[in-house]
This record gives sequence, structure tokens and C-alpha cells, in this order.
Amino acid sequence: MPLRELRGVGSERAAQLLRLELRTVGDALLHRPRRYEDRRHFQRVADLRLQEPALTRGKIIAAGSKRWRGGGRSVFEFILDDGSGRLHCRWWNLPFMEKYFKVGDEVVVFGKPVSLRPRTIDHPETEVVAELETSIHLNRIAPIYPLTEGLPQRWMRSLLWRLVEEFAAAVPESHPELALTPARGEALRLIHFPAEMSDIEIGRKRLALDEFVELQIAIQRRRKNLERNAKAMPCAGDNHWIKPLLAALGFYLTDAQTRVLREIRRDMAGPLPMRRLLQGDVGSGKTVVAACTALMALESGANAVLMAPTEILAAQHDRNFRRWLEPIGVRVELRTGSTGRPDTDASPGLFAGPTLFIGTHALLQETFSPEKLGLVIIDEQHKFGVAQREVLLRKGAYPHLLVMTATPIPRTLGLTLYGDLEISVLDQSPPGRGRIKTFVRDSGSLPKVWKFMREQLAQGRQGYIVYSRLEEADSAAGIKAVTKEYGNLQKIFAPWQIGLLHGRLKDGEKDRVMAAFRANETQLLLATSIIEVGVDVANATLMLIENAEQFGLAQLHQLRGRIGRGAAESYCILIAGGKTEEAAQRLKILEETTDGFRIAEEDLKLRGPGELLGREQSGAPPLRFGDLAQDLALVERARALVREKLRVNMG
Repeated sequence: MPLRELRGVGSERAAQLLRLELRTVGDALLHRPRRYEDRRHFQRVADLRLQEPALTRGKIIAAGSKRWRGGGRSVFEFILDDGSGRLHCRWWNLPFMEKYFKVGDEVVVFGKPVSLRPRTIDHPETEVVAELETSIHLNRIAPIYPLTEGLPQRWMRSLLWRLVEEFAAAVPESHPELALTPARGEALRLIHFPAEMSDIEIGRKRLALDEFVELQIAIQRRRKNLERNAKAMPCAGDNHWIKPLLAALGFYLTDAQTRVLREIRRDMAGPLPMRRLLQGDVGSGKTVVAACTALMALESGANAVLMAPTEILAAQHDRNFRRWLEPIGVRVELRTGSTGRPDTDASPGLFAGPTLFIGTHALLQETFSPEKLGLVIIDEQHKFGVAQREVLLRKGAYPHLLVMTATPIPRTLGLTLYGDLEISVLDQSPPGRGRIKTFVRDSGSLPKVWKFMREQLAQGRQGYIVYSRLEEADSAAGIKAVTKEYGNLQKIFAPWQIGLLHGRLKDGEKDRVMAAFRANETQLLLATSIIEVGVDVANATLMLIENAEQFGLAQLHQLRGRIGRGAAESYCILIAGGKTEEAAQRLKILEETTDGFRIAEEDLKLRGPGELLGREQSGAPPLRFGDLAQDLALVERARALVREKLRVNMG
């Protein structure tokens, strides 16, 4: 039923609700409160503590605005009295706020005191207590909803009260055969108007389970469709190129690499196209696995494609694969840049047979159309959207797919975002890698850190200095930028040479900067997070990351993985510029462990899947009630329900 047809919802209110994407009664019932206030218990004004969130209530005894000449600045303030003390509530540069309050109003206030002399809260959340409807708004746990401009909290709460009373009991179950409890309608009541705080989580989990069931149905339907429609090209190979490659490498594969290659060969020999995710921590040897997988396809007479998210990473793959594959007679072709034209110095006549194409987004262009495409490999796949993956797959007749990531995938994400992929894990690092020591320091330690780095440079080592911003420094917040620090660091580290690398450089310039660093013509590389993937210099043993609190833990772990790639001991120093102890504390996990899975789980809890996987990951499900950071048990239950009980028509 459209909300605009409800009594009391006129055109103005309907337009406001539309801005919140609420069109129907069903939409509104799923409009989740962003928090709750227990209005059975208020704190006395006299008991408020500095910077601690508090809910209090009192009467306005004074109110007014003050304006400053010239600057256009203003402040509106009212003083609240609850009998135990007085609370000043202020709104800066929002003069229209005085329209909403008057002396004598009874007001509920929520916020953090910024001062205790006098007790003051800036920009609190407020609600005027009216004579009517107090059973909805007071003496109960009150939901606080996301709003839009002009839409009062009391009006929204009153609307939801009506909708829950009139419609919740009639809300149908999506899959009644599952007999889930509590009923969906009761779960909606618990979410909107709980009797106790514990009711909220009971309702949320029930509604989250519905979301995860629908997600698992979609995943299993995709798998069934693939099984029904797809016939793969057998691409297990015969080892006539893999054997000479492994003999020439100069090192043995780890047990984990051998196990994963066995899993891949089994998939590629089968009648269905492989759909496999290879996850391995930084430095676990994914590139060699990718090379052997590509050779399985090439040995079977098919072409293979490897797509990387950046020019730097594509160029590095091109160098490695040429070094490994051209001596055994395999053609490698690099395609980058806006034209997507081949970039190769090899004469086509030197190599017969199939080709391994390596490139960036250029491979997605219509002009690139390889014949007999048997395998697609996508590196750092979370940098690409699901739609881009599909574009590349459609360039062949159901080619095999291997997607790779160095960001370890927590199990909840493995069962949801990647639920239609089989998962292989590289859980060993090749021998001969140096240990990485990690230290968290504050900005006052920088002179000592620079001294230590100069000592290491004097021993012939190289290193990276990373900033979160390119140009826009924020001196008030202590946030530095690459281009602003370049000149200062040249003085600090003279006579050593410093290269500058960031995303706005032209591709040719990036290549020159990287070539100089690889050749040790520059000893330090000053960069943004562009070096997160695709930079592999064994002599680089130093990593200094300033304003480390601006990065996610998983991203810091990726950046740290740029060092420790040779036999020498490496050092990663994280400078925590944040003002809070919490920011420095969050970084401590990187001092404690190099286990990427533990770090990724922690990052998922702190920042959510969008930050962990990158914003381009358009396959992330739009969950209202489910939480991928904490709902592993619900995800596993939904998976079991769909597999064992639903047996829905997957057509």
C-alpha cells in the first residue's frame, strides 16, 4: 500500500518519505531505527560526565540567539533545568533552530557534554515532549529513526507506531515452510517498539536471517544455472610447459601451492567451468600459481587472460611472466592504456600457438576479442565490480575463472559475496623470506624514526614513505600530503635520492619512477597507497606510513607486504597521528600479528565489508539487518536451510 494513501500523510510528508526511499507500507516497516533511547530512565543533569553520551530531560528556562558582526557567525542556545542542575544546549550557525523551541517547553536531550562548567552539549538530538501521545514517545524504549530535512522524529515514530499496530501482524512469511520464530510480523514489532533492550537483537536476527536466506537462494540459483547451461572447454593441460617452468624457477613450490594447483587442475578437467577464488596473504606465492594455471589452459590449446587493476601491477605481471614463460616458448602480450592496443616487443613469428594476454581495464574494451578463450584470471579482484568480471567472461564460451585476492576473506564474506565460488587458500609463505617487524609510534618519534631509516639506507637498503593524501593536507588535524612533504623529506634524507609516485602521474612517468627504484637509482619511494599492490623490490626493507589511522587495517597489511620480499629483516613503522588513544590502539594488532586473516576479521568488525573490500565491489549485498562482521552463525544457518529444507526451484 502506498504511504501517500494513508490518513495524515499529505503530499509534503510523502515527498519527504520518498527522499528516504520509503514509498510503501512495506518500505516503512523495514526502516530500521539507527539507535534507541531508554526513556524509562533519564540521567540527572547534575550527573552528566564529560564526553559521555547521555539522555536527560528538563524544562527550557531561557532561550536566545547571538550573532557576530562581519563574519556571519551565530549561535542559538537554550538552558534546560531538571531540578538537579542546568544544561546549556547550543547550535552554531543554525539560526533557524530558534523556531523550534520556546521557554517552558519540556525537552528530551541526547548528546555528549563538551564542557561541565557550565554543562554544555553542542548540537544535541532533541525532542519536545507534547501532552499527547506520551505512551509512544515517553516511559518506554523509544526508536530514533534516520530522517530527512523537515521530517520530525516524533512524526516518524507516530507513523511507525500506526503501521506496526495496523499492518505488522499481517506481514507474510517469505518461506513459511521454514517455520522460523519469532514470526516476521512480531520481529518487526520488536525492532520498532521493543519492551526490553534484549528484544531488539531478537528481532534483528530474525529479519537478518530472512536476508541471508534470500542471498543464499540467489547464490545457489546462479550455481544451478551454470551447471544447467554451461559446458566448459577441458583445460587440464599435459605439463609440457609446466614441467620446464618449475625446473627453471630455482625454488620448490610450497605444499599449499601444490595442493591449490591440484584443486585447480581437477576443476579445469571437469565438464563445468571452474569458478574459484584463490586467497593468499601477501607474499604467499599466488603469482606462480597463476602462471601454472595459465599454462594448463595454454597447453590445452586455449588462450588465457589475466586482468589487474593498475598499470603498475599489470606491468609487473608482464615482466614476471615474460621472464618465466618466453624462455619455454610461450607468447605473452601486454595490453594497457586507453586504446587497448598490444604493447609487446616480441615478434609474433617467435611464438606459435596460444597467448597469455595481460592487461588492465583495456581488456574489457570491445576491440579486445581473443579467440578460443579458455581461462580468465582476475588479480586483486575486489578492485573490480562484478559486472566487469562478467564482461570479461562473455568474451569466451564459458571460460574457466580464477579470481585472486591478497585481502584474506573472512568466512561470512566467503559464504555471501563469494558464495558462488569455490575457495582455495594459500596458507604458507615460500621459504627464504625475511621477517617483518612492525612498530606503532606517535608523530613525536619521527626524528628518531628518520635517524633509524638513514642508518638503514647507509647499509644499502631501500624503503617507502606512504601518506594517505596526495595534495590536500590538513594541518589542523595533523594530516600530511605527499606533494607537500616531498621537499622537506629531500632535505632530511640527503644525499639519498627520493622518487615520487602517485595516481595522477602519466603511465610513462610511473614506469620511469618504478624502474629507477628497482635499479636502486632512487633509494626512497614517496607514495600514496598506489603501491598497495604490484610493487615487488627485494632490497626494500623499510616502510614508514604517516597518519596510519587514516587507512584500514587490511590496507595497512597490504602496504606492509611491499617489504619483507627478500631475505633481509624488514621494518614497518606506523605513525599514529590521531588524537585519540583508540586510533593508536586499533593499530596495535599490526604490531601483534602478521596473520592476514586475523587482521581482516578485525577490519571487518571496525569498518564493514565496503571498506575491507573496496567501494567498487558492487556485489556487496544491500543488507538492512544483517551484519557480515558478526553474523557468521546466521549465514551458516541460512545456507543450511536453503540446501536442506527449501530445495526451491532453481530455474
